[in-house]
Amino acid sequence: MTIYQHYRPEEKEFIDQVLNWKHTVEADYAPKLTDFLDPREQEIVNNIIGSNHEVKVNLFGGTSFAERKRALIFPEYFQCEEQDFNISLYEVIYPKKFITIEHPQVLGSLMSTGLKRGKFGDILFQDERIQFFVTQEIEEYLSIQIESIGRATVSLKKLPLINAIQLTDSWVELSVISSSLRLDTVISAVFNISRQKSQSLIQHGLVKVNWTSIENSAFECRESDIISVRGFGRTKLIGIEGKTKKDKWKITAGKQK
Repeated sequence: MTIYQHYRPEEKEFIDQVLNWKHTVEADYAPKLTDFLDPREQEIVNNIIGSNHEVKVNLFGGTSFAERKRALIFPEYFQCEEQDFNISLYEVIYPKKFITIEHPQVLGSLMSTGLKRGKFGDILFQDERIQFFVTQEIEEYLSIQIESIGRATVSLKKLPLINAIQLTDSWVELSVISSSLRLDTVISAVFNISRQKSQSLIQHGLVKVNWTSIENSAFECRESDIISVRGFGRTKLIGIEGKTKKDKWKITAGKQK
């Protein structure tokens, strides 16, 4: 029995990386800090390291509700503190009266710096305020690079983490029946759209499962998957509860706009 059989084939590369981190911490007897990880990657790290006694892991994304988090993998002697995660918070200063900035524009500007997505944490919006988290090691480079977002001339203001916009998790739970666990049928059931429509969304690259674009309608969904459909929002498969008498799947899903 291998560790890989519990995961999808496309996750093997990341699993190898986690195992390598674990072995490095064991060998060097020193902590290892990762870039920001999406929730699926966090789950894999927790599964592989979480129950280990000699090597431990903590996750932090700048605030308690953060979706993207850095993992600190450390030997048992190490006392983990929030400052060990090396996360900085920035607020975007821009002419709010004259212009609107949206999430894709902020992410696009951050990515245009040539840095990997893992260097950036959550992007937070509240009314006209915009903030984002970054790894401390790139903040100096970033503050020089970001002069505009969309059509807006902007500046960045560094803030203490305690000043982060406070957001709440807004999953609404619902029960649905799906004829199979195929991606197209699950999307159809949760978002109440036709299967033809869900297949079109998948084929046009508008669907992600666990932050990875999936263009195969027959892709099989599993419990705890997070499915993002552009224009419709997100759903999380909280539980796959078995089959009905008519051989259909009962699914408990969380829905988020």
